[in-house]
Formats: sequence, structure tokens, C-alpha cells
Amino acid sequence: MKALVVDKTDAGVTAAVETIDPDRLPKGEPGDQMVEVAVSHTTLNYKDGLCLTGGGGLVRTYPHVPGIDFAGTVTASDDPRYEVGDAVLLTGWRVGEVWWGGYAERARVKGEWLVPLPEGLTARQAMAVGTAGLTAMLAVVALEKHGLAPGGRPVLVTGASGGVGSVATAILGKLGYEVAAVTGRPEQADYLKALGATAIVPRADLADAPTRPLGRETYAGAVDAVGGAMLSHVLTLIGYGGSVAAVGLAGGAVMEGATVVPFLLRGVNLLGIDSVMQPREARLTAWQRVATDLPLDLLETMIVPASLEDLPALGKDILAGKVRGRVVVDLA
Repeated sequence: MKALVVDKTDAGVTAAVETIDPDRLPKGEPGDQMVEVAVSHTTLNYKDGLCLTGGGGLVRTYPHVPGIDFAGTVTASDDPRYEVGDAVLLTGWRVGEVWWGGYAERARVKGEWLVPLPEGLTARQAMAVGTAGLTAMLAVVALEKHGLAPGGRPVLVTGASGGVGSVATAILGKLGYEVAAVTGRPEQADYLKALGATAIVPRADLADAPTRPLGRETYAGAVDAVGGAMLSHVLTLIGYGGSVAAVGLAGGAVMEGATVVPFLLRGVNLLGIDSVMQPREARLTAWQRVATDLPLDLLETMIVPASLEDLPALGKDILAGKVRGRVVVDLA
């Protein structure tokens, strides 16, 4: 089978497409209910960029097949929930990091990590969503649970032209929210407005740590994919009782300039969103929401088609913030 294999030598980390024996796929431990999948589509996330370049210490054992997301068809199953021919997808569970992932024509994983392909989505569309889109949906669900509803102040989306931000903008726009999209690339304004953004906020307006513990109450809530000083700044601008869903740290893990004042004087909620170890039932709910709440015509405009051979270069690009929307690789 064809696979994109990452290896590490004294000269550094390399990534290249190779032909390998399917017998090398992980076999699991005794008692594991394993499922083998013919991968039809995969995608590219920020974590994939790290795995492809050796960053972040995510890959522990080399050689390795990255790819934290994949969709395809079951070819063999020990799990009674899945039969040969079933359409399935996988995101998270550290697949592509510590377990061989979706950058190959076949994958073998634990059945408990899979979910059925939601009705109304193709495998290609599911990978256009991928971990980034699932994370965006989980963020919207969390904000709704904490009182966010259409009709009030705008909702801020940082890193809006990236994978999580693009999907979050499209979902929020369809649900009737005013969306203020933050980007450092002015040329992406038309793209973001087409997704549903009602206002474009220059990244420079929020990039620096806040100079005061509270600013003007500007936003009802936010989906933040940046972290760092920007998250600190965003917290000062959230209206009373509002929430920020934190989904990423492209701008750093340390919240420079942050204080507890927004939490104490405005009752602001900071909601951590994890998509890696999310329980199965929550995944099923979120994926069904994706199928109904994400405008599929807009999803198509986010897709950047690619091949396995393209991924090493695209991995570097996504780490540098140069990838717009969602990369989809067709392996069928």
C-alpha cells in the first residue's frame, strides 16, 4: 500500500511517500477490537504539520505514518458495531501521533475510536470538516450551553481563515449570529464574508497583550484558535456573562497580560475545548450537528485539494499560517 512515512535520522526528520506492506499496520493488544479501513480521504491539521516536521514531540517512534483524521470503508472488523462495507471516520485519539494514522491507503485502529459517517455527509466532506471542523462544532455547542444565542452582540472568531476558524465562521453564520472574523491577511476578507462573517477585524487590533484588565464590552462570545496574548486581549472585550471557547495555541501557550478581572467582574467563562479524547456520544452528537448546521455549499469553497506527495510542503505551510480553509487528500 502507498503511505506517507515520516522518519528520523541524524540529519533530521524526513517525510516521503513509500510503498509498504500492510502487515506493518498496528495490531493492537490482546482483547482490542480492531477494525481495518480502506482510507478514501484524509486531511491536514496543525498537529499534522507538527508530526510531518518533527515539531512538538508528538511522534515518539519512527518510522511513522501521520494523519490524525481519515474516512473510508471497513474492510475487516473484530468490533460488532462495524461490518465490512460500513462507511466510517476517525478523528483524534492520538492516531497519527502515537498510532499510525490516515496518510496511507489503509489504516488499522481500535473500533471504539471510529464513528459512522453521518448521514448527509460524504467522506470527502467529512474530511473537509475533520478535526478542525469537529473542534469548531464542539466550541459552538459549548458556547450555546453557556447561554450564547443569536440576536445579541457579535461573536468573535480568531484565526478565522484557518481550518477551525473557517468552519466556526460558517456554522455561526448559518445559525444567525453576527460574526466578527479576525485575520492578519486582508486579502482573505472576501473569503470570510462569503462564509458568513459580518465584520473583519485586523489581527493587529488584538495581537498585543491588553493594557487594561477590562475593555469595552464588544462581543457576546468568542471562538479562539490563537491563544497567547490575543486570548488575554479577547477576554477583556467579552460582555457580561459571555464565554470564550479556547481551541488552539498558534499564538503561544502563555496568556501574556491576562488577569482574573474579566472572570470576577463580568462573569466571563473560559471554556477549554478538547477534540482528541472527546467521548464517543459527544462525538456522535457533534458530527450530527455538523451535518445539519454547516452549509455544505460553503464547505466546498474551503477545500484545497492535495495529494499525499503535497503534504510535506503543506505541513510547513500550515505551521506558518499560510493554509486557508481545509486541505483534502483523495486516496480512492
